[in-house]
Amino acid sequence: MKVIHLIRPIISVVPEVEKPSHKVPFREKILWTTCALLIYMVASNLPMYGIQRAQTSDPFYWMRVILASNRGTLMELGVSPLVTTGMVMQLLAGAKIIDVNLDTKEDRVLFMAAQKVVGLLVTVAMAAAYVLSGMYGDLSAIGSGNAMLIIAQLFFSGLVLLMLDEMLQKGYGVGSGISLFIASHISETIVWQAVSPTTVNTGRGTEFEGACLAFFHLIVVRSNKFQAIREALFRQNLPNLTNLMATLLIFALCIYMQGVWRFHLLLSFLVFIPLSSRYYILLFYTSNMPIILQTALVSNIYFISQMLYNQAPTSPFIKLIGEWAVASPENAAIAHTVPVGGLAYYISPPATLSVMFHDPFHALFYLLFTLTACAIFGRTWTDVSGTSVRDVSRQMRENGVIIKGHRDTATARVLGRYIPIAAALGGICIGVLTVFADYLGAIGSGTGILLTVTIIYDHYEAFMRENTSEFKAIMTQ
Repeated sequence: MKVIHLIRPIISVVPEVEKPSHKVPFREKILWTTCALLIYMVASNLPMYGIQRAQTSDPFYWMRVILASNRGTLMELGVSPLVTTGMVMQLLAGAKIIDVNLDTKEDRVLFMAAQKVVGLLVTVAMAAAYVLSGMYGDLSAIGSGNAMLIIAQLFFSGLVLLMLDEMLQKGYGVGSGISLFIASHISETIVWQAVSPTTVNTGRGTEFEGACLAFFHLIVVRSNKFQAIREALFRQNLPNLTNLMATLLIFALCIYMQGVWRFHLLLSFLVFIPLSSRYYILLFYTSNMPIILQTALVSNIYFISQMLYNQAPTSPFIKLIGEWAVASPENAAIAHTVPVGGLAYYISPPATLSVMFHDPFHALFYLLFTLTACAIFGRTWTDVSGTSVRDVSRQMRENGVIIKGHRDTATARVLGRYIPIAAALGGICIGVLTVFADYLGAIGSGTGILLTVTIIYDHYEAFMRENTSEFKAIMTQ
């Protein structure tokens, strides 16, 4: 008996969204997608009941950009349990550690149910760990009743996210809910730092947090207009116009590389089937997975390093992993504490251009680490996600498709010329864009911008496919 079959006794109690009994119209899909997004955005700004505001550093700050989480709210965990469970289960299935045949309906249903159960268990475990670690106040201060209530709030928030994601993927909406929530969280951060009306006393007077509002405010209140423009462009303690322009530049580069750089192979069909006559190999062949995996790796190193350093700050071995200190006033907006030594410091992006030129070895090490990690993760992900040369050639053979001008037996050899290179080179290009964005100080970080662009582009293509298919259906009536 397969391990996956152990889920059978409880599959009837696993929450599930039923598939639509009819084809959902495009407008209705837009409505459901918008509703799911609104529910997430409300929950991500709704404070939890029973918590105490902690003044300590946020150990999960570096992970929040890819987890769509917001500290102290119902979205404290964000999509972390779902992403963690999905990636681990897919890695186990791809590496054949879990014996599952996703081509059969029974194994596919059991695998999805197991993924949900593990995801909910991880949600409970993470919620309990957050409470016991004192993130919401000392356990004796908040009381056992509030502690259980906090865990319940985080669990039901995770359950709602799980159902929303499944609802969209079952056909009621467009795209993936997890990707939609991540992109909206990052976009919200960028828009807020551009036009935030919050005022901050910087020592030079009251300024707006938003870069655009600060520019017009400084032009009005400063007598020296050139000094006001310079301050709006290069102020260090808050978002500035240079950061905003860098963000727009990285957005444009990502969109260009995502949509223009592609290679196609002409296909021939042994039998007629409704498939495209071209097989496209994009430069971003593995999409945003290399940078997600690289950021997850770095974030976990940060978390472990910070936890160990808080326990034994004088240990030489722990200092090799990472040494942490309170952020300087220039970087206070980044986090309460930042790495200042050890491995954690060298795998973190330089805070500013001046810091980069002051410590060029740090900048070079960060560049080489990011590019190498993205290239390795890009190549590895193809093997575990079903997009490797072997998997694609098998799918073509099963569908009666061959590459034009080549025999059926040569499909794997031809694909082998392009897919591994596209996976590795795409990972490197994603790494270059990420590093470039971090060096320029783009709002939302290079990782966040890459995730946002790739997710929005995927949703755009999904919208276009849905719209086109509905238009063709109307024309044929």
